[in-house]
Amino acid sequence: MTHSPRDAQPTSSSRRDFLLTTAGLAAVSLAGCAHGSGTTSEPAVIRSPVPLKPDEPIRLAVVGVGGMGGGHVEAFMNFNKKGKEKVVITAMSDVAKPRLDNWVARASKTQGNTVRGYRDYRELLKNEDVHAVLMATPEHWHAQNVIDGLGAGKDVYVEKPMTLKMEDAFRISDAVAKSDRLVQVGTQYMMLPRYREARKLVESGVLGHITMLQTSYCRNSKAGEWLYDIDPKIAPGEMLDWDMWCGPNGKADFDTEIFHRWRRYRRWSTGIIGDLLVHQMTPLVWAAKMGWPVRVSASGGRYSDLKMENQDQVMLTVEFEGGHTMIVMGSVCNESGLEVMIRGHQANIFLGGNNCVLRPERVFSDDIEEKTIQCEGISEQDELRLDWLRCVRTRKPNQSQVELASKIMVIVDLATRSIWGGSAWTFDPKTRKAAQA
Repeated sequence: MTHSPRDAQPTSSSRRDFLLTTAGLAAVSLAGCAHGSGTTSEPAVIRSPVPLKPDEPIRLAVVGVGGMGGGHVEAFMNFNKKGKEKVVITAMSDVAKPRLDNWVARASKTQGNTVRGYRDYRELLKNEDVHAVLMATPEHWHAQNVIDGLGAGKDVYVEKPMTLKMEDAFRISDAVAKSDRLVQVGTQYMMLPRYREARKLVESGVLGHITMLQTSYCRNSKAGEWLYDIDPKIAPGEMLDWDMWCGPNGKADFDTEIFHRWRRYRRWSTGIIGDLLVHQMTPLVWAAKMGWPVRVSASGGRYSDLKMENQDQVMLTVEFEGGHTMIVMGSVCNESGLEVMIRGHQANIFLGGNNCVLRPERVFSDDIEEKTIQCEGISEQDELRLDWLRCVRTRKPNQSQVELASKIMVIVDLATRSIWGGSAWTFDPKTRKAAQA
């Protein structure tokens, strides 16, 4: 059940027309969701998409401008300045007033237009002149952000990991199936040429049966991971809508450490697994044309950063339908990782460098020629952003799609359950249900 990155996303104009008609283009209240009483699959607004003329600038909004969101703002403004794409940021939203005020002022000055700022992103989505929305919020908000964006008739870019929980990934998948909008998931390594070359080799059959994938994301620091600067001005009240930040994950007492460094905490993030390993797993699973994961086990712990709740080192074993295994290592306390490989019965693909290297197994060396496919170096994150913008304009399918991201979220969720619970978990692709092994 794998698809080419250029296969069209599921669409249904008749279902969308029915949705638009029955909704009457009315707003649906999400007050309960925003204030922590649980998630909902209903979008905040139901609206037809804003038409984009061929030479018209793409009018873009950004939700969440702290950290990565601010980096996206700079990148999109540079695209326009350098003539890479006609795009203008027209609106932003953030629950923290200092961050919002800073980026609204910077973008307005740089672009020469008035950028509108919103504390509640649902108000931003009511803008009928916005074509596309980038969601750079914490991952517990991603599913509702995307569903609301689609309901508002916007194309969406959502940061990785696509969601916090596996079930939310399927909520997004179901919403995409009812929409004609594009959703780009922010796993930028999907743009690296070496993975496209590896997929061609896999499709050629030269590897024989693929037996194992292996990859890792390892780095190190003296102080610890995700220790972002704390702004003491950001506290509940005028400066911060804390209940809105908690949102679908339920109410919590304010803790400035959690707000600024949420990736360190179990309730709000899967840590290494969701923040780092999705980068490496996503293009590898795609290149090897893997189906759904069916069994996941994980182990790890805190070996250096003892103040962090999430693990600072993990090891995953993932079994896929069709008889394949993937091993994945992640660490933020040691930078030496595993070689990135696709192992086959007849040959192996090495992906640790910039190029794609095919090397036969010794017993097949007379039948298969070793070769190195030279791959150009690119700025993969910029290319992923540009791919989204091009697809917003052309309506062609984008590179990093929801079905692939859903497979990865099954791995992330089951690995997280395994590492905290001490047992393996299985997944049934037909029922979308997980069970403790």
